Amino acid sequence: MNSLLYLVPIALFMGAVGLAAFLWSLDNGQYDDLEGAAERILFDDDDEDEPLMPGR
Repeated sequence: MNSLLYLVPIALFMGAVGLAAFLWSLDNGQYDDLEGAAERILFDDDDEDEPLMPGR
């Protein structure tokens, strides 16, 4: 039972840190463009005319 005196505040602190990190990521725009990365992978920007190793 004495261990709960340590575990409950630690769990509450860790939850508060996680919530603060999530709110910080929302504020900095981490979730603004969710579809962008999924769509960017479909388009290939490499030119096929360029050699893979231009120095050789």
